[in-house]
Amino acid sequence: MSQEVNPTTSSSTNSTAGSAEGGQSKMPQIFSVEQVNGFLRGLIEENVGTVWIKGEISNFKPHSSGHFYFSLKDSKAQISAMMFRGYNSKLKFKPHDGLEVIVRGKITVYEPRGTYSIACEMMEPVGAGALQKQFEQLRDKLKAEGLFDPARKQPIPTYPKTVAIVTSPTGAAIQDILNIMNRRARGVQVIVVPAVVQGAAAAPSLVEGFKKAELLKPDVIIIGRGGGSIEDMWCFNDETLARTIAASKIPVISAVGHEIDFTICDFVADLRAPTPSAAAELVAKSSHEIIQKLEQLQRLLRLAIGRRLQHKQQSLLLQAKRLVDPKKKLQDLFVRNDDLYSRLELAMTNYLSHSRRDVQLLRSRLVSPKQVIEIKKVSLQQRQQKLSNSLTKNLTQYKFRVESAMALLDSLSPLKVVDRGYSIALKGNDVVKSVKQVKVGDLLSVKVTDGVIETEVKNIK
Repeated sequence: MSQEVNPTTSSSTNSTAGSAEGGQSKMPQIFSVEQVNGFLRGLIEENVGTVWIKGEISNFKPHSSGHFYFSLKDSKAQISAMMFRGYNSKLKFKPHDGLEVIVRGKITVYEPRGTYSIACEMMEPVGAGALQKQFEQLRDKLKAEGLFDPARKQPIPTYPKTVAIVTSPTGAAIQDILNIMNRRARGVQVIVVPAVVQGAAAAPSLVEGFKKAELLKPDVIIIGRGGGSIEDMWCFNDETLARTIAASKIPVISAVGHEIDFTICDFVADLRAPTPSAAAELVAKSSHEIIQKLEQLQRLLRLAIGRRLQHKQQSLLLQAKRLVDPKKKLQDLFVRNDDLYSRLELAMTNYLSHSRRDVQLLRSRLVSPKQVIEIKKVSLQQRQQKLSNSLTKNLTQYKFRVESAMALLDSLSPLKVVDRGYSIALKGNDVVKSVKQVKVGDLLSVKVTDGVIETEVKNIK
């Protein structure tokens, strides 16, 4: 859409019409409102794309469909905004009027009303938005390096003997883990590696604690803490800690916060537990459950052994019924041998009889060499006669063709022309056909009927 959009009024229409009647200019192209709004929507969506906006929520209205409609404003301006159900269902807080937020979305135009707005895809309260952006950038970076690849993750041992836990020794999370381990699997050795899990010193402390846990060579390492705000758990988004966990040769379970909380450690660990308590349940199989499982397996084993023995007994009885007395078997083989011997004798007798008849038949068909020679001699004489006749015929035909060619050649000879009273002038071996071929003083040979006359050119006319 490259033409200029000119809203037409009565005065502009009249002036345009007047100028058109005078032949001065053409009528401008007139667009519908729908066309203009459609053009603006395409222009904005293609050139603006995704933007980040910081502002205060006002006129917040959650629709019955689940979508959010509101405005974002600052001290000088405002913009309409919407957030569809698929995106707002992921929010960890409830938006309300007066809340200052940072949103990410795409600018679009609602054509029926001609208003533009932002379709939000992400929303964070001010203060958390910067952290969220930093989180996404680190997540994308590590993902591109393959640290989240499921193929590199290690399986968690089913029945670990030693479990190292890197967390705060005074937090509620460690107490929950120890209670569950004590109740479900008292035989599992639990080693608590103290670390700071909140604040500026938390990330280096967690890295140091994790390395200490690796030196203990446990069967599995649990790293985590209880729930809290994004700022409280931010140490688990540390890049150095993430790379340390990813490089570990010991299986690692990440148990940070609650089920809705996600950190970089959750992505690089071999397994993510929704909560610290869930991590304890994953590594500590209940003794009662194990006993029940063993009893069930024992019942299944006894049942399988009983069915196997029953099958073998039935197979043994069936094989016993098929057994035959060896003496009877030998007698059957003797009879079989005699039968085959008799059939062999009969076959040999019949073969010899047929062979004799074939020899006699072939002998009766034989011809004596003398007869063969006589037949060949007659055939040779017939071929010689045919060859002689063919040569005679061919010689006659070739003689006739040569005589005809000689007669034709003789009729075309220049000597025949000389015999009729003409002569041929020669200059060397060339026949003189024009005065241009000779000059005064040249010697010519003139061939006549009965000889050749040597002459010299005296004059040329």
